[in-house]
Amino acid sequence: MAYRWTNDLSPKDVTPQEVFFNRRKFMAGAVGLGAIGAASGAAAQDLVPNSLEDITSYNNFYEFGTGKGDPAKNAGAMITSPWSIKVDGLVDNPGEYSVEDLLAGLDIEERIYRFRCVEAWSMVVPWNGVELADILNRAGVQAGGKYVAFETVMQPETMVGVRRGVLDFPYVEGLRMDEAMHPLTMLATGIYGEPLANQSGAPIRLVVPWKYGFKSIKSIVRITVTDQEPATTWNKINAREYGFYSNVNPEVDHPRWSQGSERMIGGGLFASRQDTLMFNGYDEVASLYEGMDLRENF
Repeated sequence: MAYRWTNDLSPKDVTPQEVFFNRRKFMAGAVGLGAIGAASGAAAQDLVPNSLEDITSYNNFYEFGTGKGDPAKNAGAMITSPWSIKVDGLVDNPGEYSVEDLLAGLDIEERIYRFRCVEAWSMVVPWNGVELADILNRAGVQAGGKYVAFETVMQPETMVGVRRGVLDFPYVEGLRMDEAMHPLTMLATGIYGEPLANQSGAPIRLVVPWKYGFKSIKSIVRITVTDQEPATTWNKINAREYGFYSNVNPEVDHPRWSQGSERMIGGGLFASRQDTLMFNGYDEVASLYEGMDLRENF
């Protein structure tokens, strides 16, 4: 596995695997690692990656239920092999690709990123995967391609939320092309060197660390390059509360709660809140939105 470090991280910052998987040792041995996954200009915060238990037991994946623990309980039956992804739209090389073929020849990297949910809780996750740009370049994005749309698998036989019609499935999401091609945007296949758990979006999911978590669509089966802004699930449900961009922005509150602070998962029931950083601390993406009204384009 190749390692690539963003911002102020280096190999010495990684929590040893044997420590990570032993919660007691992990907590005793954890020291401030600085602003993990933060841009160099962001305010430093002493964060370490959440435990694997935290990451895989506290999830939003409505295909498997609306409770935070439902995906871990219900996702085990999801069929993740074989798995194919349809790549279509404005591309030179459309087709159905297995995950193995899609990733062939690419180095799997580890990226330690902040993860911020629109519900005002957060984690720090050590993802494994590849840059989405590498996949799009292989697909051959045509000149008219301005957006990338994504679609989650539907398996009604294994997904209780799909059978109950919790949302209008399949779950769909999208990015503007410059967001999709940004080096921070990745397709993840694992967490801390282990394959993704089903509830975490196995076998392959999107990770966009400066956006609220629902933009990082799970269990992808289709990637479409288009010239039109794609419909997205939560925006269709309630456009007043969930914009297309959904960048982490402490200055723009959700209509029903403040986005100025967040609760770090793993800190216990009475964990203190911490200030939310603009773009979740990834200041290097700010140039993507120069000249835009981030209140109107939320």
